[in-house]
Amino acid sequence: MSLTHFRTLGRSGLIVSPLALGTMTFGNSSWGSPDQVSQSIFNHYVDAGGNFIDTADIYSSGRSEELIGGYVAEQKLRDRVVLSSKFSFNAQRGNPNAGGNGRKNIHRALEGSLKRLKTDYLDLYWLHFWDMITPIEEVLQTLGDLVRAGQIRYFGLSDMPAWYATKMATLASAHHVPGPIAMQLEYSLVERSIEREHLPAALECGMGITPWSPLAAGFLAGKYTHKEVGASGQGRLSGPNPFGNSKFTEHNWHILETLRAVAAEVERPPAQVALAWASSQPGIASPILGARTLEQLKDNLASLEIGLTLEQFQALHEMSTLEPGYNTMMADIKRSILGGNDVQGWR
Repeated sequence: MSLTHFRTLGRSGLIVSPLALGTMTFGNSSWGSPDQVSQSIFNHYVDAGGNFIDTADIYSSGRSEELIGGYVAEQKLRDRVVLSSKFSFNAQRGNPNAGGNGRKNIHRALEGSLKRLKTDYLDLYWLHFWDMITPIEEVLQTLGDLVRAGQIRYFGLSDMPAWYATKMATLASAHHVPGPIAMQLEYSLVERSIEREHLPAALECGMGITPWSPLAAGFLAGKYTHKEVGASGQGRLSGPNPFGNSKFTEHNWHILETLRAVAAEVERPPAQVALAWASSQPGIASPILGARTLEQLKDNLASLEIGLTLEQFQALHEMSTLEPGYNTMMADIKRSILGGNDVQGWR
């Protein structure tokens, strides 16, 4: 498989590469990628056939969007690439209307993103984070109006409850207006909680999932070694990061050990195997790559070449499976309801 083995994003006509290019690192010289490195990463991705670019208005305080806008304009790539950005986070401290998911901020954020990206429309516009206050009807109407106005082609939802996405999709369907086509959520071998509610909701409502942090901020790349307390190694988790030490659990170390064993069998780095696993899961459209260097990007793209055996998939699945919860008991409850029989549904 390659970046040109395209697929549709959810139940839509938007065609994307099997791996998206995340650009949170672009323009951040402290822990991310300086401008020149960012351009080399971008160029390699598109030269390899990739078309799905993911950014946000807050990445490097807007610098990420500015860089991408320049790259796309200079190379006349606008019709070829799928540009996506996000709104929600505050842009002006002390002003509550400069953040959130209300109509006022959505329009403010979009105007800024379009200017920085040097374009008059976005292919995909993400609600970055559920603000917990804006009526869902207002969000849906505002984004639908932007679709009808031609300023965005599609929209999706990131980091929100499954019920929220399901309700929005249901309202859109009932009122025959544009609805969300995708979810963006954390998903990896060490973070599979979306399988409980979000993944079934996405499959039912026709939304593709684009996972962020499919390598758990480098944990699954094998950058760290287990110590009695904490971990040692060089990577994003060794400094200030949104995860703290949450990835360094005993269970996660066992998952990493299994991942390393499978990687040794196929003679590939653990990161490539972890990405191959994530890409192959039901409902997953395009995992988002967050490379800091060109070498990291090349290494991650090579995951498309990996073919794991059923036994290897099973080993990874069994070690990383979720703790039993109510929904994992559904099959047993169904069997009991139907008199102890296994009954196959229509799909």
